[in-house]
Amino acid sequence: MMNTVFGNERKRVLLLMSPATYRAGAFLSAAHHLDLDVVVGIDLPERLADYWHVPLGVDFNDIPASVQTIVEYARQHPIHALLSVDDSASELAAHACAALNIAHNSPQSAEAARDKWLMRRLMSAGGAPCPVFHPFLLSDDPERIAREVAYPCVLKPLRLSGSRGVIRADNQQEFVSALRRLKRLLLSEGYDEKTTHFLVEDFIPGFEVALEGMLTHGQLKVLTLFDKPDPLDGPFFEETIYVTPSRLSVSVQEDIARCVATAAAALGLREGPVHAELRVNEHGPWMLEIAGRSIGGLCSTILEFGAGMCLEELILRHALGEEILSVEREGRAAGVMMIPIPRGGMLKGVFGVEEAEAVPLITGVEITAKLHHSLVPLPEGASYLGFIFARGETSIEVEQAIRQAHACLRFDIRREIPVLRPVG
Repeated sequence: MMNTVFGNERKRVLLLMSPATYRAGAFLSAAHHLDLDVVVGIDLPERLADYWHVPLGVDFNDIPASVQTIVEYARQHPIHALLSVDDSASELAAHACAALNIAHNSPQSAEAARDKWLMRRLMSAGGAPCPVFHPFLLSDDPERIAREVAYPCVLKPLRLSGSRGVIRADNQQEFVSALRRLKRLLLSEGYDEKTTHFLVEDFIPGFEVALEGMLTHGQLKVLTLFDKPDPLDGPFFEETIYVTPSRLSVSVQEDIARCVATAAAALGLREGPVHAELRVNEHGPWMLEIAGRSIGGLCSTILEFGAGMCLEELILRHALGEEILSVEREGRAAGVMMIPIPRGGMLKGVFGVEEAEAVPLITGVEITAKLHHSLVPLPEGASYLGFIFARGETSIEVEQAIRQAHACLRFDIRREIPVLRPVG
């Protein structure tokens, strides 16, 4: 399947990750399986990194200083591969790889894969079908913009991920309400309304798919294509079920792959994993987003290649320079559900997990939300209640099993009542 080039030298890989990432375990486990020397670079101020005994603390928002920190570290501890585990450090990873002369996407392409306005401009110029889009400043008059745009439309922040802040509006009243909500979210994240832009895009009808791929010298290899059987029509766009293999025809799947390859080339993405989101209708596939990373959350758990190789091992091998001759996913169908948060409040209890795990074809149920912690649903929230995993002979069977398991789960979410403190 692959041409191993490790030799006898133990390779060192630097993994950049945020403290709260879901994905650390999978990458660390894959690195251990490959007998790699792993260094973790965490988004922490230097003093906190020292306090928590983190070998390498870097500020993802201060790229020049963090690149210098990484380069100085690499002088004493040579780094053979450097990866951003999720979106937050993708630009830092690109700049650091350039400084260390490690094969990676360029800093310009990494920025384009993070900034939706730049992404749209490059996709449109490069021939990848995408929605009509218009940028506006957060400080612009909502009433004026509402009179100018076409409906239905979608409001999008430029740099938030996981559908945060993405809201559909079908008329002027909904638009004004959506923009005020988006503005509150972005201001709470520290953005300046006078300099921060957001996008308004035409809503593209159809169903959604997600493509997982690997780029080598600009050539795309499709690892798998996920169907999303739940409609994603708004007003918010919370992901739920992913199933693979896709039930779409071979010709439609080939059209999707060509569309993603065109989008990747337009952005200048050339190396490493890509995760693309598309809508498909009678006019063919439309690009929504493409990221220079693999699928998020714990979703990669369901993917196996060749003789039991996980996605993260494949990514690490590619980053270390192994030639990927062919990649075949395990033959059985697989699926995952990102369990949505139905309403905001305090999580007081979770029930029915054992019942859900007993459903035929279910391979695991993992609740990641913490008891006695606040839950925030989309469009403001950035997490899920957990994940349901399944494997079976067909995608239809897997989807049905996931829905049956989800129906077993019950969550006690209580509204938080503010405590009134006496004055004086």
